[in-house]
Amino acid sequence: MIDAWIQTTPERPAEAEEVYNDVLDLLSIKMRLTVFRIVGDDPKRWFMKTVRHSGFTSRILNINTIFTDSHIGEFKDQSYMESAVIPRLVQVLKTQQPCIELVKTRLFGVNLGYDRILLPQRNLGGSDWIISSSFARFLLSPPQHREQLDVADEAIVQLLIEGASAKEIAVTLGLSHRTVEHRLERMKQRYGARNVVHLVAMLIATHLDRTSYDGDSSTIAEPASDARA
Repeated sequence: MIDAWIQTTPERPAEAEEVYNDVLDLLSIKMRLTVFRIVGDDPKRWFMKTVRHSGFTSRILNINTIFTDSHIGEFKDQSYMESAVIPRLVQVLKTQQPCIELVKTRLFGVNLGYDRILLPQRNLGGSDWIISSSFARFLLSPPQHREQLDVADEAIVQLLIEGASAKEIAVTLGLSHRTVEHRLERMKQRYGARNVVHLVAMLIATHLDRTSYDGDSSTIAEPASDARA
């Protein structure tokens, strides 16, 4: 898609369809394709239309239902738009240069991570559209209640995240297997986790919250190979 964008010229502005049409069948199940139509100077009046929905499913958030065709100002989580979307759209609109990044933000209270490529129309008169291609990485919902962990629990959590089993944790920490299992069960109850995997996801989400994981902490990343076709 980037290759198709490069072949367009400011002197003869292309339509968005000319850039993305040839790659639609190549997009993976975790990718979404959206076109923002630029009308006026107020980003909240710009219209976002989904070209390709993601097949990425989650019990936490239904992304395809949340991102319906609408004006940016009509989106229900305006803090997300104002921190993770609008600033980048304004940037690429001004420079008419692509933006390729890993976005780390929050959407309706859920920690969200995805690769994003923004491609603005190359146009001497100003861009009329911006294509947004996103590749989902994770959705992590933090627990409803904050819990303080003691040193032993913190050590267990660290080893869990590293992929250790309860038996391996017991050997590493010099605890009995039964003690580790008991502590894991207690943590599941305190966090409201359904199983150990769910517990680990919640603990990671809690850690992300502690380190101020928001839309302002985006980092540049290489584009997904699917988007370069």
